[in-house]
Amino acid sequence: MFISVVIPTYNRKPILEKCLKALEKQELKDDKVSGYEVVLVDDGSTDGTLEWLEENKHNFPHVSRFSQDHLGPAAARNLGVNKAKGDIIIFIDSDLVVTETFLQSHANALVEGRKKLGNDRLFTYGAVINTCNFDDPRSEPYKITDYSAAYFATGNVAIARKWLEKVGLFDTRFQLYGWEDLELGVRLKELGLKLIKCPEAPGYHWHPPFNLAQIPNLIDKEIQRGRMGVLFYQKHPTFEVRLMIQMTLLHRILWGILSLGGTLNERTLSPVLQWLINKGKPQLALELARVFLNWYNVQGVYSAHKEMKNNPS
Repeated sequence: MFISVVIPTYNRKPILEKCLKALEKQELKDDKVSGYEVVLVDDGSTDGTLEWLEENKHNFPHVSRFSQDHLGPAAARNLGVNKAKGDIIIFIDSDLVVTETFLQSHANALVEGRKKLGNDRLFTYGAVINTCNFDDPRSEPYKITDYSAAYFATGNVAIARKWLEKVGLFDTRFQLYGWEDLELGVRLKELGLKLIKCPEAPGYHWHPPFNLAQIPNLIDKEIQRGRMGVLFYQKHPTFEVRLMIQMTLLHRILWGILSLGGTLNERTLSPVLQWLINKGKPQLALELARVFLNWYNVQGVYSAHKEMKNNPS
């Protein structure tokens, strides 16, 4: 198999360097993988990503660079797949750092999965481990908060390109934050594809330590995710999707109670969050902030759903 690693990126130059360096150090131990490439699609970055890549292209012989206006990750991944040469596509994000055996492990899991199932209707998924450690992202251990029940998430997944082409790639109407990969996953599930977990191919997802200055952007992302969730539900109006996007009475009651009807918010919780950050517990502070972030998400879902019903066109 020839593997194409497709990576969309937007203003992530510092961690992107670590991402690409790790992909240049892949150890391929047998003939399962005939070769690989890295297809990087810049989604309109303004931080000098393309200029840096041009200046350092000699350090990244496996990388092919493409660019587009800021159209979102769905469009960027579609461009990457269309430009890719591989029969196997691996999606990762540009803030993910992988191990030296990452590609080999996905290849091994794909081959073993085919033998086990007796067909090739499958894809492999490696764990995504969150870390704030920029100097050594791969030193972070797996945590219970890293668990994901998602069926198809593009943080770390390998799939035959023919299945992507059969379902029609990503829906580019998902231009805001969230759900474009899980929506494609619904279509893949309808084709009968099975998820094969690949713990030997973890990816270390770096993000800066949580601080209060990040809150406005996080709130905006949750509102965007709510709007895209309603688009997801428009395409697949099932109870399963309602659960996924938190558009149920249960979620409304749950986050309403936990946030005291929105009383526990970014303003009222700021002193506690800052205290936790000062104590060296930014991850715990972020988990506490999810109380009001989820409330914003639920509010965004219902607001967008009401708008959709009022303007069905």
